[in-house]
Parts: sequence; structure tokens; C-alpha cells
Amino acid sequence: MKRIGLAGWQGSGKTTLAVKLLDALIGRGFAVSTIKHAHHAFDIDQPGKDSYQHRMAGAKEVMVTSANRWALMHEHRGEPEASLDWLLARMQPADLVLVEGFKREVHAKIEVYRAPVGKPLMATADPHIVAIASDVALAGLAIPRFDIDDVAAIADFIVLYLDLRAAAAPKALVG
Repeated sequence: MKRIGLAGWQGSGKTTLAVKLLDALIGRGFAVSTIKHAHHAFDIDQPGKDSYQHRMAGAKEVMVTSANRWALMHEHRGEPEASLDWLLARMQPADLVLVEGFKREVHAKIEVYRAPVGKPLMATADPHIVAIASDVALAGLAIPRFDIDDVAAIADFIVLYLDLRAAAAPKALVG
């Protein structure tokens, strides 16, 4: 699956931009999925729930399912963290996967940079950053720079950079 990352320091606006890009890209007819790297202590389960009790009892995987959605929780139980490629191989096919975080993985990324965060540009040290979305003008860059609020231009860049083509919409049956 084609993918592009949104990388940046905490508080830079990665999630905000991801949500806006989802709307823009889905609105253009693309099937888009996301994967987000979280801090090691995150938990989507809640104490007292059956699935939580299954995990605490030692289950390696717990799947929770309903008519509306399903989720699979996998406990590492001492194993190393899964790589981005391994995780993507377990997702259903889509035209594009927006990857939030995973800044140390090797894939094309757009850096989300806000000056008030007070951190240095990552693009100067990461050759896999192919563009920057920023709230300030940045001089001397060898890669494209977009205003962080110009979602249409960033979406255009992603479509062109990845040579995306939306799957043809199914034809309505006449009859």
C-alpha cells in the first residue's frame, strides 16, 4: 500500500493535519486508512471490561467485535515492538495509509513544523522527509514547503508524489 508519514515533534499539529487530510483525500475519492504510533503506555481497553480481563489473564491477542466495528489487541509480552511494515501488512488494502508518528522508520514523510514548539527542523537530519507543512516561512530548503493550513495544496502534493489514482466508483445498477 502507498503510504506517507506525518512526522513532527509533540504539539506540532500532526493529528490536526491528518484529520484535515483525511477529509480532503476521501473527498477526492481515495480510500484512506491511518496508523498512529502512540506512547508505550497507551491502552484502548478499560479495567472491568471482559476484554481487559482476558488480557490480564494472559491472552496474547483479544479481538472485540460488534455490528459496527472490530478491534484486535495484541500483547507483546516481552517481544520487540512491531515494525511499520509488519503492521501495514495486517491492514486491509487502501489507496493510501497516512502514517502518524513512526518518525524513525524509513518511509516518505511530511514534517509538520510549528515554530512555537521550539524544536529544530527534523528535515535537516532525515533524508526521508519529502516536504514540510509549517506555520512559518523557511528559507534554504531543498524540499517543498507548504503553509500548514493549506490542506488542499498538501493533498495535491501527496496525490502527485505518490501517483495516487482513486479506485473507480462502482456503477449503479439500472433496472
